[in-house]
Amino acid sequence: MKVLAINPGSTSTKIALFEDDACLLSRNVAHDAAQLAAFDTISAQLPYRKQTIEALLAEENADLSGLDAVVGRGGGLIAMEGGTYEIDAKLLEDARTGANGVAHPAQLGSLLADEFAREVVARAFVVNPPDVDELQEVARITGIRGVYRTVHLHALNLKETAIRHAATLGKSYEDCRFVVCHIGGGVSVSAHREGKMIDGFDIVGGEGPMAPTRCGSVPVADVVRYAEGRDLGEVLSLCHKTGGFVSLTGTSDAIELTERAAAGDEACRLAWDAMIYQIGKAIGSMAVVLEGQVDGILLGGGMAHSEDLVQRLRDTCAWIAPVTAYPGEFEMEAMAAGAQRVLSGAEEPKRYTGDPVWNPPTCWID
Repeated sequence: MKVLAINPGSTSTKIALFEDDACLLSRNVAHDAAQLAAFDTISAQLPYRKQTIEALLAEENADLSGLDAVVGRGGGLIAMEGGTYEIDAKLLEDARTGANGVAHPAQLGSLLADEFAREVVARAFVVNPPDVDELQEVARITGIRGVYRTVHLHALNLKETAIRHAATLGKSYEDCRFVVCHIGGGVSVSAHREGKMIDGFDIVGGEGPMAPTRCGSVPVADVVRYAEGRDLGEVLSLCHKTGGFVSLTGTSDAIELTERAAAGDEACRLAWDAMIYQIGKAIGSMAVVLEGQVDGILLGGGMAHSEDLVQRLRDTCAWIAPVTAYPGEFEMEAMAAGAQRVLSGAEEPKRYTGDPVWNPPTCWID
């Protein structure tokens, strides 16, 4: 089964061509920041991104004949269950408009997949997009009427890491309980039970551990006072762009930060220590969600390459369950694998409806 995977990011687009488990081509196409800034909306970037990918495929003499499917990263969608979704008109429209209100280049993934699939007459999918929300109901409730928890997490990599680790145990993902972390530009910590991601932290909304560009959970009253007299957009950007390492040390580069810490920069050392401390706390809370029955704690993402980070989390959390590191990410492989499961008949494709996966209980609707 031949699958093309497309993963648009803020300044680049990753593409990979797979034939069964073999990766025939994997490239990261850089985009000129000034050119991207010229577009008024994310969806307006579509022709430019497509032309860039086409140029790369031509340069690599990539053969798309016999392509069975094209998979896009997905994004901009109303919250949905995890799985592989066949791209249709409703999904494309919500991705194009950014129906969930979160503007991110990932929403171009489904649009690009549809364009390429139409040209080669292949099927088009999205697999576990960032909009996956499988929270159990009790995890959604806050102490403010009308304010409910949702999540934006690295669902694709979190779920693929869990699927792969379950296989090493001789089990299926649906038979395991894991705390799974993605530790990179954003830090996702999540609880997985019976094939569902039943709890986690909203890394777009200002929850969970701090990250290189994200503030993480902060005291609400202090934030309200901090916001007084400041522009709302400036304050909200602390949740996903200007918080975390950027706010505390002026850099979002974890390697630079740890090098500065080793050279005696106290602010960098404290920021690094605090992030690891907060990740450990978050892992502990997800272990409680799983009632202490945890088959493994899994660490993925770029920062899982850090032996210091992994060892310190192992020292902190190994009493809960074995800690296993999967440095980097499996996003491209996960996208291809999701499509291949559908193509082989091992999994039924899901249909995107645009309907919320959860509605507030009627007892709290005014």
